[in-house]
Amino acid sequence: MARIHSLGFPRIGAKRELKFALEAYWAGHSSASELMEKAQQMRSWMWQQQRDLDLVTIGDFSLYDQVLDMSFALGNIPPRVDADPSTLAVEGEAFLNAYFKTARGRSVSDCGCTQAAEMTKWFDSNYHYIVPEVGQDTQFAANPQHWLSALEEFESQGYAANRAKPVLIGPVSYLYLAKSKQDFSPLDLLPDVIEAYKSLLHAFAEKGIEWVQIDEPVLSLELNADWRHALNLSYHKLNNMGVKLLLANYFSSLGDNVRLACDLPVQGLHIDAVAAEKEAKIVADWLPSHKVLSLGIINGRNIWRADLDRCLEIIQPLHQRLGDRLWLAPSCSLLHVPVDLEVEEEAIGKGCDIRSVLAFARQKLAELSVLSRAVNEGEESVAQELQASRVALQEWQAFKDRQHSEVRQRLNNLHSDMYRRQSVFAERQKQQRAQLDLPLLPTTTIGSFPQTADIRKARREFKLGSLNEQQYKQLMRDEIAQCIEQQEALGLDVLVHGEAERNDMVEYFGEQLDGFAFTRFAWVQSYGSRCVKPPIIYGDVQRPEAMTVEWAAFAQSCSQKPVKGMLTGPVTILNWSFVRDDQPLKETCAQIALAIRDEVLDLEAAGIKVIQIDEAALREGLPLKRSAWSGYLNWAVNNFKLAANGVEDTTQIHTHMCYSEFNDIIEHIAAMDADVITIENSRSDNELLAAFEQFDYPNDIGPGVYDIHSPNIPSPHSIETLLKAANKTIDIQQLWVNPDCGLKTRKQEEVWPALKNMVEATKKLREQFA
Repeated sequence: MARIHSLGFPRIGAKRELKFALEAYWAGHSSASELMEKAQQMRSWMWQQQRDLDLVTIGDFSLYDQVLDMSFALGNIPPRVDADPSTLAVEGEAFLNAYFKTARGRSVSDCGCTQAAEMTKWFDSNYHYIVPEVGQDTQFAANPQHWLSALEEFESQGYAANRAKPVLIGPVSYLYLAKSKQDFSPLDLLPDVIEAYKSLLHAFAEKGIEWVQIDEPVLSLELNADWRHALNLSYHKLNNMGVKLLLANYFSSLGDNVRLACDLPVQGLHIDAVAAEKEAKIVADWLPSHKVLSLGIINGRNIWRADLDRCLEIIQPLHQRLGDRLWLAPSCSLLHVPVDLEVEEEAIGKGCDIRSVLAFARQKLAELSVLSRAVNEGEESVAQELQASRVALQEWQAFKDRQHSEVRQRLNNLHSDMYRRQSVFAERQKQQRAQLDLPLLPTTTIGSFPQTADIRKARREFKLGSLNEQQYKQLMRDEIAQCIEQQEALGLDVLVHGEAERNDMVEYFGEQLDGFAFTRFAWVQSYGSRCVKPPIIYGDVQRPEAMTVEWAAFAQSCSQKPVKGMLTGPVTILNWSFVRDDQPLKETCAQIALAIRDEVLDLEAAGIKVIQIDEAALREGLPLKRSAWSGYLNWAVNNFKLAANGVEDTTQIHTHMCYSEFNDIIEHIAAMDADVITIENSRSDNELLAAFEQFDYPNDIGPGVYDIHSPNIPSPHSIETLLKAANKTIDIQQLWVNPDCGLKTRKQEEVWPALKNMVEATKKLREQFA
């Protein structure tokens, strides 16, 4: 009998209960015990959603991030947090203080400031994890309480212990993701890490756990001999610990690691059969006869309904060969998709309702159940469900309004001149400096300012109809005018309008573009309490009318200083959306690029001389295998250039990137040829600057001078120190001064003092360099 399980389930709750519980605790409006009570309720709710599975994942619930959970379970807490791991009980206030200080620089509103740990993207997803910090003196001490507490709750609700499947991040992936400021390899710590994992597995065995899921997504990468050896060593040491190990890989194929993964001494192997369908048969051929193959057959990263007939074509031959050794699962954790389609009571789509071809986390588990019954009991047992799937997909394939001939004609008419600026950067720089009259070390922000309760209330009332369009626009203009006035009072050089009218940097544009659909409740966790509601690209993309010009023109009318027009770039819109799966990504991206190009040209015609096109998600679209990078980067960079490069030399193009590893693609970032790039730098402790020791970046750059994801307010001295460090590798004439990301999530009382200190530090440096 083919068993079914999940690699993880969304933990934010059906109505983002986790988000609101966290933010109440951080603000001091609830106690530690109230937060932990809510966490217990959330775990119970997650298990209830998975009650029909043969194995239910435990340990996938997190108060902030699963990698941070793993660090605490291994006793790896940054020394500056000043916490003894042996004294931290998972439910205690001391634990929460140390945990949130590591994640965000402070625990609650009245706690002292600590530098937050670095945060970056989880492989090629839009989920952010807290980077483990290691050094030569790092010691590990296993604490299994994160899982044992969950197991105790699990059993108290009537579940048998052998139905629980704890999930851990594997030791090799953990060290691969870790960073050190010392000159040594994290792999030097492998023997000690293995001993800690042994302790965890032993604790699980004592509690009657049968299966443990160990995630090793590094198996999707092209690994050198040292890392391959580390995998071999780790699992030979972790074998025979009294539990069965299910080794899980996802997001891509195993590639050259197929034989390695199949031969490791574990009892089961999970593969992503959505990303690497053809690999399923290869793995089945090579997998030893005593091992389980967990087939990730339902897409855990996108929201389209599965083609169940096609799934069964893949499953049935494998089931005939493997029998009970074949398990079925989503391709990866369902953390990356919304919770439940059933809460969407309104039509999804413009001129059509696409709900019939969508599946969120709960619906994906239902699809898994149908596949399991079809395999175990025969397809006639689920004939009605299979027929409903066929009808929905056939009707969708016949829906012709997804394609627009004029969009496809524009793609056919693209030519090389559309990807180039009129002059090289050195010539553009002269013209822009003459026109904009900016000082040394120009100061600016990334774009967004805090979304206050009044702003959100106005937007909500406008959508509900209790505010008419004229009233709403006047309220937004008042907010914009005030934002401009405050920036001028601080002495910033290039201003922004604050984006009061925008709900989200991708959703806002998608709502005004053809080919996009939107939900009301389909939230996905990005990090901690931060949730996003990705748009759905279901058809050809085009811009019916200008999207931002009215707001930008009004903002510019409020000041003699340049005000940036603010746009989201085509690659980021693509990577932060759920994307149609019936054409290549690069083609969809090119359609978006043409729509953004139209907006750029309209902004320029309206007198906007500085235009920022954010590409925060450029790197996360990289294929996991380095050998495939160049193909992606070529079309991604070209589509940015297609969006940006129709303007005159005097128009200054900015772009922004954040919270990804950029050093290894710095040449491609330079190839984007943006006049100015602003980029995250402070939270990663100036790691970005190392790239400029080896690479002479040709254009202007603003390495972020403080971390906006922490509530801590930077001192002028800390900003001055960072800028001096930047000047060691970047010419002072190229440097801009800015925070490392937008200010939307911060409070007013955090934003203005931080910007005041940023301007103060900049003025002091200008005097020194004068």
